Amino acid sequence: QVQLVESGGGLVQPGGSLRLSCAASGFTLDFYTIGWFRQAPGKEREFVASITRRSTDTRYHYSVRGRFTISRDNVQNRMFLQMNNLNPDDTAVYYCAQSRLSDYTANEEFQYDYWGQGTQVTVSS
Repeated sequence: QVQLVESGGGLVQPGGSLRLSCAASGFTLDFYTIGWFRQAPGKEREFVASITRRSTDTRYHYSVRGRFTISRDNVQNRMFLQMNNLNPDDTAVYYCAQSRLSDYTANEEFQYDYWGQGTQVTVSS
């Protein structure tokens, strides 16, 4: 059974950091491009970051570039999102996802086949 499970969300003050983790089971992550999306209350889900299967290329939403870093550990079958200098606009449910692509980044939902259940990130003082 293919499954993606996020962890690491929580409540953090503005300017703080969090590291999200996503564990994959039932398939091998290292064949695929993977990504993170988020959905804020009352808004559409949006792309956050993507990384190719060999980590040769990354892509970020302009609002997180320079603050967030996507990475992966193909041995552990995990992916990560390091989030620094968080602000209230980053409050959302964050989802990890596996794309059908391999050597290209992907920033559209239709390019992804499997999704995690999401983890809540709240940035507030």
